[in-house]
Amino acid sequence: MTDTTRTQILTAALGVIAEGGTVSLESAARAVGLSKPGLMYHFPTKQALMLGLVDHVVEAWHREITSRLPAAAPSLSGARARFSPGPRARLSAYLDWCLTGEFSSADLVMLTDPRLREPLTERWAERMAPWFALPEHTPIETRARLSAVRALADGLWFAEAAGLFPLPAAERGPVRELADALLSGVPE
Repeated sequence: MTDTTRTQILTAALGVIAEGGTVSLESAARAVGLSKPGLMYHFPTKQALMLGLVDHVVEAWHREITSRLPAAAPSLSGARARFSPGPRARLSAYLDWCLTGEFSSADLVMLTDPRLREPLTERWAERMAPWFALPEHTPIETRARLSAVRALADGLWFAEAAGLFPLPAAERGPVRELADALLSGVPE
């Protein structure tokens, strides 16, 4: 199995989603130009393919968000490594990405198959948890501020990816200022 073929399969399957299609082993194989058995060599089941898609999307997210961390913050050392930047830096980077990144309906991959929604959302939550985790001792006021910024960023991302009332460019700066005001009450 080559990583290149796997990546090509995942990219093609995301293209199927972005075009409004339904991902199946057959549609993914057709999109990448493989036979179904050729695709199944890499992804033996639809669930394996869909979990691979979630991982593929989240890996891209990790790269994008990590690139927005402050220069002094340690970067990701592995695909599933724990982050050492504090919650404020992580959520600020996530917010920045949600305000400036490019999104596609394919980013909603975890919602595309009702029969697999539970394992897909579990994987999504597991992979994204390091960005949103707060230490147990975090005061409620700080939690509230960080949660409000995360909810705002989540909404920005979802609106853009779904194409449902995305935030106009003229409002992005003022929204960022409001979010920064919330974050200013959070210790580094």
